Amino acid sequence: MNIPYEKASFKDFENIEGLDAYATAEEFTKYLDFLKVNGHLNYRIESLSPCGPEMDLLLPGDDVPTRCVCLVSNDYLSFSQHPQIKAAVIDGVQRFGTGSGASPAIGGHFVYHQQLEEKIAAFYRKSNAILYTTGYTANSATLQCLLHKEDLAILDMAVHASVYEGCLTTNVKTFLHNNMQMLEQVLKNAQDKYRTKMVIIDGVYSQDGDIAELNEIINLTHKYGAYLVIDDAHGIGVIGDTGRGVIEMYNAFDKVDIITGTFSKALGNIGGYVVASSEIVTYLKFQSKQHLFSTTATPAVMGILKAIDLVDNEPEWRLKLWDNIQFIKAGLIELGFDVGTTASAVIPVKVGDIPKTLEAGRLLLNLGVYANPIMYPAVSKKNSRIRLNIMAGHTKEQLTKVLEAFKIVDQQLNISGKQTV
Repeated sequence: MNIPYEKASFKDFENIEGLDAYATAEEFTKYLDFLKVNGHLNYRIESLSPCGPEMDLLLPGDDVPTRCVCLVSNDYLSFSQHPQIKAAVIDGVQRFGTGSGASPAIGGHFVYHQQLEEKIAAFYRKSNAILYTTGYTANSATLQCLLHKEDLAILDMAVHASVYEGCLTTNVKTFLHNNMQMLEQVLKNAQDKYRTKMVIIDGVYSQDGDIAELNEIINLTHKYGAYLVIDDAHGIGVIGDTGRGVIEMYNAFDKVDIITGTFSKALGNIGGYVVASSEIVTYLKFQSKQHLFSTTATPAVMGILKAIDLVDNEPEWRLKLWDNIQFIKAGLIELGFDVGTTASAVIPVKVGDIPKTLEAGRLLLNLGVYANPIMYPAVSKKNSRIRLNIMAGHTKEQLTKVLEAFKIVDQQLNISGKQTV
């Protein structure tokens, strides 16, 4: 075993040959120590203030907090701090307490759960939904329940890790990201070979911020007798004329078989959901183990009911978010950075080198900008990047500070390729 720490990623420590679990953990700890010494442990930083466009961070080795512009939060509409949503959460806790006390089948299904199921289904112009305690579980648990050894999952290679986990017990084929020719070939080859075939995609992809080619995917999926599952976790509240996501953008409400998503991003809370036919939803409620044997969400999710209302009643948050997206995206492009094909609140600044990406994260923190270095296996090694998540609550002054910080970082690391040697 000889892992070069300077070029390593977390993936290298998943399953080290010849080492048992404790020895593997020890080796990984040494790697984290290496990152910390070099100022590159830009993970699990303690936040001392509420989620927001600026946050007080206790950086490694510091005794006093550092105020940074925050670009790591999925709280796109800044709803986690909305006074009406906070009031709804407080009301829920005062009325029902701090917990639900049981799984949904044996006493943990309360009126606020029922209301939320109905409301999120209606949001997508449907009648039936099931709640999970996280968006991750909404994907992993649903797919584990519906797909087995006789079935096939056909995945866009860029789908979320929760989808891959959900497909561990079924057959899996992948196609290159948004590559319709390859998708059709996979579908052709799978004809009459599997019992259930599901094409599974994201609406907005979490690393590149780009959007699925939904119309073409729908046509191909149904042409070859498969079902379509779309996880629009990053689309809800952000994409579409009324914030109903990529499905609204393509007017595909009646063309997608299963919709999954999360309340933890634009809606500012926690939990996941699946919207589908009455039969599928009922089946999941009694057969999906992670739903059936997990205690249900706390009364604090009553804040989600208000958040869904505000997506419609206060569209100015979405308009402000898009103003911010366009401002910083244009600024980064003007500075020469590669932001790919993003069309959402997720903006990658592509670096293409793991050590340089980690160093960029360190320099940005020193300049008062908190952004996530993303590297393998979340993206390929050649696609390492700094990922920015934009919020409605960001001010132009804060975003200008971010652009100025990236300009300084580029002068030192030449990420854009524009700097002269």
